[in-house]
Amino acid sequence: MSKGFMKSFIIFMILSLILVGCSSRTGQSDDNKVSSGETSSDDDKTKISAFMYISDPSRQELYKEIAGEFMKENPDISVEMQFPGEYENVMKVKMAANDLPDIFDTHGWAKVRYGNYLADLRDEPWAGELTDSIMNVVTDTDGKVYALPVIEAKQGIAYNADLLEKYGIEVPKTLDEMIAASEQILKKSGGKTVPFYFSGVDKWTIGQFFDLFANSQFITPEKNEKEALLKNTFDWSKWDVLPRKFQEIQKKGLINEDVLTAKYSDLAKSFAEERVAFALVGPYISDEVHKINPDVKIGLMPVPAIEAGDEPNFSGGEHSSMGIWKDTKHSKEAKKLLQFFAKKENLARISDATKLPSGIKGVKANHEFVEYYEKYNDVQVVPYFDRVYLPNGIWDTMCVQGTELLAGRITPKEYSNVMKKEVDRLSNK
Repeated sequence: MSKGFMKSFIIFMILSLILVGCSSRTGQSDDNKVSSGETSSDDDKTKISAFMYISDPSRQELYKEIAGEFMKENPDISVEMQFPGEYENVMKVKMAANDLPDIFDTHGWAKVRYGNYLADLRDEPWAGELTDSIMNVVTDTDGKVYALPVIEAKQGIAYNADLLEKYGIEVPKTLDEMIAASEQILKKSGGKTVPFYFSGVDKWTIGQFFDLFANSQFITPEKNEKEALLKNTFDWSKWDVLPRKFQEIQKKGLINEDVLTAKYSDLAKSFAEERVAFALVGPYISDEVHKINPDVKIGLMPVPAIEAGDEPNFSGGEHSSMGIWKDTKHSKEAKKLLQFFAKKENLARISDATKLPSGIKGVKANHEFVEYYEKYNDVQVVPYFDRVYLPNGIWDTMCVQGTELLAGRITPKEYSNVMKKEVDRLSNK
């Protein structure tokens, strides 16, 4: 056999092996595409990204489901729906790089934190249907609409309606009435039901008390501290009243004794077993409670007033909103997706899943708290206290200092002093 022939034969064999290998890999790739539902035309689709601040797996699946329905109706658009952990940190990095998703959840900060990054959506078909309670939250005085409020927060207090009825207790309208009702519950239950449940492990549950009742103490009364708080001239010695009330509730035995080691995940079981009467987390525990006790009736009440002559209130604002990055290259497609989510039937599905009202008028939800939202339709809804009157970063201080108070390591006055120092520090950043 000549050297030339041998050389040609070797080259032929090498090329044959390469072609066989490529064919094999191509076949595997095609199989993967089929199994994932992709088609060869995916490269021709317009791809848009959406980041949502949602941790609950069932809600994540619902958003993915709606996005999937959108893609079936719009086969030329591909939606990548993501739910990143450490959402706020991820978004801070993306804002710093000016490289944001086409659509993202503004989770309560559409104007203050994300305003400069958001497109104006005032001309969208749903923009004229914003509810009265969310209107000022997602729009400004110039008429700009910052985001689609898929659902809005209407934070009140969940309560065991069966217990209150059994003991003949009216839904309290003031904090003092609530404390008196709690004492009755503790006594009539023989100590079985400890009215309030907080978690020193999940400190945000403690922060909730201060954030909700700060509105009742400083914002909703006719003589209020709005201007002083906004101008940072507030006399922080006035804050003492809230930690003093919290201490009073604890000293009267109205808070779970294991508060410092208790976990939020145990609240639903305690509530279902009538070992807790009031939950400052609103309707969010209902699904978990009903897994344990399907028959318990959960009520929803506004946050009681504190000052004489004042009325109860809901803390509100954005809960889950979808804004569009002003520099997106796919504005048309992003708006189309928002319009799809804004369909009344889709908003109703999300409302039913979250037990919260939609930020769009005319949505017919069908969950257990609808009757309470209708009953308290005229109750004032004020923005979450920390979102308007405190600097970014102070939330952790409220939670930690509240826990320290319950542990007996600080006094109400010391709590107020820490708040003043941290507000000054964060405001001057």
